[in-house]
Amino acid sequence: MSDRIEARDASAREASGRGDGFPSDFTWGASTSAYQIEGGMALDGGGTSIWDIFASTPGNVRGGANGRVAVDHRGRMAEDVALMADLGISAYRFSVSWPRVQPSGKGPANQAGLDFYRALVDELVSHDIEPVATLYHWDLPQELEDAGGWPARDTASRFGDYAAMVGQAIGDHVVRWSTLNEPWCAAFLGYASGVHAPGRTDPVAAVAAAHHLLLAHGIGVDALRSEVADSAAVGLTVNPYPVVAAGDRPEDHDAARRVDGIANRIWYDPVLRGRYPDDVVDDLLPLGLLAVIQDGDLDQISRPIDGLGLNYYRRHHVRHRTGASRSPSEWVGSDDIELVEPPGPHTDGGWAIEPDGLAEVLHAVAAYDPPPLWIDECGAAFRDVVDADGTVHDTGRTDFLARHVDAARAAVDAGVDLRGFFAWSLLDNFEWAEGYAHRFGIVHVDFATLERTPKASARWYAEQIGAHRSR
Repeated sequence: MSDRIEARDASAREASGRGDGFPSDFTWGASTSAYQIEGGMALDGGGTSIWDIFASTPGNVRGGANGRVAVDHRGRMAEDVALMADLGISAYRFSVSWPRVQPSGKGPANQAGLDFYRALVDELVSHDIEPVATLYHWDLPQELEDAGGWPARDTASRFGDYAAMVGQAIGDHVVRWSTLNEPWCAAFLGYASGVHAPGRTDPVAAVAAAHHLLLAHGIGVDALRSEVADSAAVGLTVNPYPVVAAGDRPEDHDAARRVDGIANRIWYDPVLRGRYPDDVVDDLLPLGLLAVIQDGDLDQISRPIDGLGLNYYRRHHVRHRTGASRSPSEWVGSDDIELVEPPGPHTDGGWAIEPDGLAEVLHAVAAYDPPPLWIDECGAAFRDVVDADGTVHDTGRTDFLARHVDAARAAVDAGVDLRGFFAWSLLDNFEWAEGYAHRFGIVHVDFATLERTPKASARWYAEQIGAHRSR
């Protein structure tokens, strides 16, 4: 395995042309996640997830929405794969629902759940679309949460069993694996601020969850490698944010340092360097970080990986303001963090559009001498309008994607080993605490009829892919 990491497909990379700035083997994909699109858990006898319970509590999700139906990908999988093939998408990043596959989070597999993912992978392969699987995209089985959730060390062990189970079932055709998607969200939105499932507001538990998610990643790497094809790449996916101090005071720069530590370095350093940053340890010492680290944990967390996925959406502009982030807040270890939105264009969700930040992320991660990088998610929510003839002219999203693809191209031209770009999301979907209010898809979904309609951004993306292939 280490030989493959060292080589990084050097001969193929040397042979690839430059052309549009991307290597000839560059991957153009689209991403989704299980709870956001699948629905239909009862069809396979799946279990209950923390998102099922969280969404059932009034006030947790906008409009009282939930993922019980989502956009019925479980029932319309073949249609969705055909749609991707029509757009020329060469890889599809999906997540596996843990409670669909293993309803209680332990014990034997639910064969019907595994059969769905086997069918999905086979359908993708039959359309020459590479399957890219994420094992955990936030839908923890509720029984594991009842037993302590991610703050409990045993959950990491259970994840290893689950990883081996899925690897054995579909590992013959999946070309790339992510153990976890955005552990920052799972730990700090789920257990500190409480805006995501399971909705807990305990900063000590959030810090323990962060460590155990990292431990689960390391355990999952070994479990996958025991089951999947030798050629499969195994890694994880994080959501980095370039952090900008929104002020010149020393305390503003310290606020930026703290946010960078929690948003970025707490994930990069253990995985890529085998240790936590000293300043992050100091910040989190009162919240028990050292108490949850056992001998051998960091060796397990830093198992060599074959790739690192990056989900980029925006920068964080931060400054110090006394009491701005008192608990419950995702910025654990500090009561004085204020996020400031910069001037300029914003998405429908209020996020500043800053494509230069993507290049900053890529260069910052490249400084770690990482394995090959992938942009596993990049996209934006806009207020899409369906014209009378059924078309969706989402010029804002098309421009967003074009500018971020340009930023990725610039990073590649500067020498960053970037292997692929995955648009978020293939479909309009259940957008977590925002319910169905925010549309990220390049394909419009009528939430009443579930009819799919490719937007102008999807056609632009198809043209981008076609131009790259034809050169």
